Amino acid sequence: MKRYTTYFLLLVGILASSVNVQSQSSSDAPRIVNIVNFIRQLEPRNCNPPRTEEVLYQTTLEEANSLKSHHLIGTYLIQYDALLNPKYQKLLKEEMARGCEVGAWWEITQPHVEAAGMTWRGRFPWDWYANVGFTTGYTTGEREMLVDVYMKKFKEVFGKYPTSVGSWFIDAHTLAFMHDKYHIVAACNCRDQVGTDGYTLWGGYWGQGYYPSRKNSYMPAQTKDGQIDVPMFRMLGSDPTYQYDYGIGGKAQGVLTLEPVYKNAGGSAQWVDWFFHSLFVDPALGFTYTQAGQENSFTWSNIQPGFEIQMPLLEKYQNDKQIRVQTLSETGKWFKKEYSVTPATAMSALTDFRTDNKKTVWFNSRFYRANLLWTGSSFRIRDIHLFNENDKSDYLELPDTSRVVVFTTLPFVDGCLWSSEEHLAGLRLMYKNADGNIVEAACSAPEVLTAGKKLSVRWKLDGTTTAFTMSFDEDQLKISCKDKVEWFMEMTALPSVQLPYTEITEKRIDARKTDFRFSVSQNESTKYNFVKTVAYPFNYAVECTTGRFVDTRNLGNGSVFKIEPDNQEIQLNFNVPMKIEKPEPGQSVSFGIQ
Repeated sequence: MKRYTTYFLLLVGILASSVNVQSQSSSDAPRIVNIVNFIRQLEPRNCNPPRTEEVLYQTTLEEANSLKSHHLIGTYLIQYDALLNPKYQKLLKEEMARGCEVGAWWEITQPHVEAAGMTWRGRFPWDWYANVGFTTGYTTGEREMLVDVYMKKFKEVFGKYPTSVGSWFIDAHTLAFMHDKYHIVAACNCRDQVGTDGYTLWGGYWGQGYYPSRKNSYMPAQTKDGQIDVPMFRMLGSDPTYQYDYGIGGKAQGVLTLEPVYKNAGGSAQWVDWFFHSLFVDPALGFTYTQAGQENSFTWSNIQPGFEIQMPLLEKYQNDKQIRVQTLSETGKWFKKEYSVTPATAMSALTDFRTDNKKTVWFNSRFYRANLLWTGSSFRIRDIHLFNENDKSDYLELPDTSRVVVFTTLPFVDGCLWSSEEHLAGLRLMYKNADGNIVEAACSAPEVLTAGKKLSVRWKLDGTTTAFTMSFDEDQLKISCKDKVEWFMEMTALPSVQLPYTEITEKRIDARKTDFRFSVSQNESTKYNFVKTVAYPFNYAVECTTGRFVDTRNLGNGSVFKIEPDNQEIQLNFNVPMKIEKPEPGQSVSFGIQ
């Protein structure tokens, strides 16, 4: 433990030296942790040494022993085939007796499919290909049979139905069926990623939790009637600063998460200290959430070092009453009590465990998400994605035959997929300097303020008293400056990228979601590009209610548009009613949400 203490003291020194970082901590924003360990019966992938069924069981046993020794409760999510194993049944009943929870891990296996009277199509008894190992590859009737079979077996073993379910991704039909018939109260899905393991979830409610649309489980709903009343929490504890750009330009991403198996993230004492400080101490709106734990496929020898870093820290934070360690269902019940629709939330990371001097702020609401990034004095809006519950998922009604899966929302700014290492896309602050030249603004460190459902971020032009404020509301974003300086925001993107904008006028930008492109590396020698064309193209728009858009695409230098202020203010509206028009075959027409 000496080296962990050294890392902790080093982090304290870094934080104490960051005197230029101003913030307002939100003591009324709960900091919530779920420790979720999910259980597979077998691991068919080639491993050396082999990951036998006994090795996987011993991993779960050691995870349970670790939680118990640190007086922590957790959630165990179990696949159908592991549910049949008497050893897991005995262990999990003991864990339930001390306050832990057991729920469903929703990867489909051969015993599960055959118990439902269907023929298994996989290469192995558990196959991770999306059209086999997940319900997106099955008809809606088959999905319901798989749910019924699982629930029946679970009740036979534990005497009740599970109230939580987790999966890398789960379709809306299955999730709604689980809620409507079996009354589950919480779910969790994979954090945002591009191409990892062939699964892409990109542009969603970045952290915390949301109510999914009944048409699209990845898309936050805007209305009570349009939502599945099961809060969906984002898994794995994604690095708020660096994960987004890991795999920039649409390459399959690596992993920077709280998962203890990753030595440069969840297995690093320095990173874990920084991550926990960002989640548990830095300014937040609403609440912050993270998921610790690991699937047993990684085995205890690989998981143990990270576990032994994280669990003592979580125990300390819990004893100091700085966090709430809950089961997934407890968090789901709390969420439903607090929020009738998806809330506005925000988290920030105002220090950097590396030497890049980066700071970031994430905002989420039921209408959009946004991300701000500072790298030294360089500032940009790195990401804005819109949400609309009418955007129908390709997987809602029909089975998908592809072994990869793509869930996306509605991009307005995408600093990852529209970028290269040399050309980073985003909205940047530009101004006229004392020499009369238009330059990118150098900005001071941000001050993050929260009040009610609103987030405000303030900063100054570096070396001046000229201050800017960015205010986030549920469906709007406002940028203002009270000082007399000539300024505007400019959107740039990699010139070769196909952007979604269909029309840019003074007060409105129209866009259309049609396809998604990314590159996947199968191994060191084989690469291929994947293009997913959506079955239901979707129209959306952003309005500039104060200020104006200026189309700059004809400049040919990567500039896309400018946003010029009126009376030193820009205001963007992300809840825009669409023009009523006759849809083309296969096209859906979107409308603003009231």
